[in-house]
Parts: sequence; structure tokens; C-alpha cells
Amino acid sequence: MSVIDVQSAITEAHHEEWARVVAALTKRFGDLDIAEEAAAEAFATAVERWPADGVPPNPGAWLTTTANRKAIDRIRRESKRDDKQREAQLLYDDDPPEPLGAIDDERLRLIFICCHPALAMETRVALTLRMVAGLTVPEIARAFLVQEAAMGQRITRAKAKIKAARIPYRVPSMEDLPTRLSGVLAVLFLVFNEGYLASGSDSDPVRHELTAEAIRLTRLIRALLPEDGEVAGLLALMLLTEARRTARVSASGELVTLDEQDRGAWDATLIAEGHQLVRERLAARVAPGRYQILAAINAVHTSARDVRDTDWSQVVALYDQLVRLDPSPIVALNRAIAVAELDGPEVALAIVDRLDHSLAGYHAYHATRADLLRRLGRSQNSRAAYDKAIELATNTAEIAYLTRRRNQLGQAVSPPA
Repeated sequence: MSVIDVQSAITEAHHEEWARVVAALTKRFGDLDIAEEAAAEAFATAVERWPADGVPPNPGAWLTTTANRKAIDRIRRESKRDDKQREAQLLYDDDPPEPLGAIDDERLRLIFICCHPALAMETRVALTLRMVAGLTVPEIARAFLVQEAAMGQRITRAKAKIKAARIPYRVPSMEDLPTRLSGVLAVLFLVFNEGYLASGSDSDPVRHELTAEAIRLTRLIRALLPEDGEVAGLLALMLLTEARRTARVSASGELVTLDEQDRGAWDATLIAEGHQLVRERLAARVAPGRYQILAAINAVHTSARDVRDTDWSQVVALYDQLVRLDPSPIVALNRAIAVAELDGPEVALAIVDRLDHSLAGYHAYHATRADLLRRLGRSQNSRAAYDKAIELATNTAEIAYLTRRRNQLGQAVSPPA
């Protein structure tokens, strides 16, 4: 096996096995720091050994075994310095195991640890992206638009707080689930988005293992809470988005926008399931939450056989409803994109320009402005906006798409904005 093949195998193993290894170690040792560091050491060992020894038949088992040994070595070193009893308790604990909660799934339990209400929401999301999704601190910092050092400190403090509070490694009881649910759904939504948008430095424009894992875990939560509208809404949203995944990136590795996608390539089974969930929530006649509205918006898009058949008035009406629940700049930006189709690019640009201070560091803001300016014939301003979007973007498929659109602009100089 070539060096490139081994490197590819290690990258794939990190994508598929990181969360499983961290969850297994957290279950055994009850310490997120030990779990994360031992997992990282195991992958570092793989980088050293696999080129010479070959990729093992079961990479996950090899990594888990290696990480367990690394964790035990660390505990023994610390025990020699501190307390011998700690090693005995962690390695030879004969106490009956603590109840695992409503579902025996290691990664779901790990998410509930990371999403404990004792932690601030942004910290819950950051910790989950690190411990469950395996993103690096720089990748998470970019997603939050904060400095790397600040994000590292946030994650370190979160792990220390979990350890000090002795937060158990389990899914909460059925009685406790509703109070913990919103944070878990928010995290699963962001994990899915990270996979679908791949904002990190990864070479793949879409990380299917993250989207698949987010869907799997959301299905587990739906099995726990089948009557919860937001769980159903989030699952529908993920399914309707995932259905378009294979049409989203061209053979040359360039982003294909919704209006240009081959709708015949969409996954009809996922779309049917997503539409059914949306219909069920509409029939419930209960005021929808954020995820249900987002799912309904996606249902409108995936119901249209051609982009020209899209009911943009319905999309804008749904965004109007969403803005009342979530008046965030991101929602306002997405609403403006729909407004452009209904009322024209000039009206939409006025909305987008009011968001300047909130989204100045967000590549999609500049990409949206670039497209609206292009449609208005303001090529020079559009080019500058494309340049900024390309500078801020990290997804390889988006960069390729934005670069092509910028290069297609006419050379005529338009009046300054």
C-alpha cells in the first residue's frame, strides 16, 4: 500500500472512528481529558506505524486498543505522582455499573455529557464538535468566528467543569430529557451542518460520516420522544438536506447551487420521508418551532420539479415566521435570498447591506452580496464582494464555485456603490 493510500486510510479512520474511540474511553475512564488525549495519541501512533506495518484489518479496534493502553499508561504515571487509589478505582472498579439511561448508545451519551445545562450553549456546541465530531480547535474557532486561543480555553474550561461536577456518562432519564433537549438538538444541527458544509480545512467538500452520524443520533432521540415536534422537524430538515448531497458538488469538485442542481439525482426516498414528517407536524396543528419551519422551507424547495416552480412567496412567508422565533443575522440573510427571487435583487440588497456589521466575517454574506450586485449589473462591486467571500471561505467546493463566478464577471467598470 502506498504512502498516499495509508494517509487516506488514516484520514478515513479519523472521520469514522474518532467519536467511537473517545466515547469508549470516556465510558471506561470517566474523564474527557484522558479520553481525548489518549485518542489523539492513538491516531499519532497510527501515523507512525501504519506506513511500515500496514493498515490493520479493523482500524477502529486497533485504535481503541491503542488508546486504552495510552490512557492506562497516563493514569499509572499520574498515580505514581499523586494517588495510587485513583488507578485502582479506574482500572479495577467492581462497583455495579451506573444505569446508562434511556438508550444504550455510547456516542449519544457522550453528546449528553457535552450538552449538560451547566455549560453555556456555545460551549456545549464547541465541546461536542471537538469530542464527538473530532474537529480541531482551529476549525471550531473558525466556525464561531473567534480566536483559536479563546476557543481552546473555552473547551478546556468546559472539560474541567464536567470533571469537577462529576457529570455522569449517560443519557438522562425520561423525566430529565425535555430540559436537556434543546441543547442537544442545536449541537446535532451544527454537527450536521459541519458535515454538509465542511467549513474546516478538510479536503472533502462534504463529510458524509458527520451528516450520517447526526441523522443516526437524531433518529435515536426521535425514538425516545416520538411526539416532540422539534425532534421530528430536525430529522426532516436533515433528511431533506441530505437528499440533495450527491447533486451538490460537481465531478470537478465545484459547488452546485440549488437552482443548478440535477433534481433527478436527489434521493427520492429521503425526500419522501422528510415530506411525511413535515406533513405530520402540520397535521398536529401545534405552533412550529425553528427546526419545523426550516424543514417546511426545505419541503417547498424539494417539492418543486424545477427551480422555476418554486413557491417563493411561501418560502418568504415561512422565513417571516422564522424571523419572529430566531431574529438572527443568518436567518435574515437567508430570508433576503428568498426575497430576491420574489421582489428582485435591489430590495434584497438593501436588506443584506443592513447586516454588514453582524456578518462582516462570514463568507456567505459576501457571496450573497456578490450575486445580488452581479444581477444588478454592478460588476466592479460584485468582484470585490466575490474576492472577500473567497478570502473567508474554507470549503474547497465553494471556493471553486465563487472563483468561477467572479471570473465570469464582465470587465466593464460600474459606478462605485
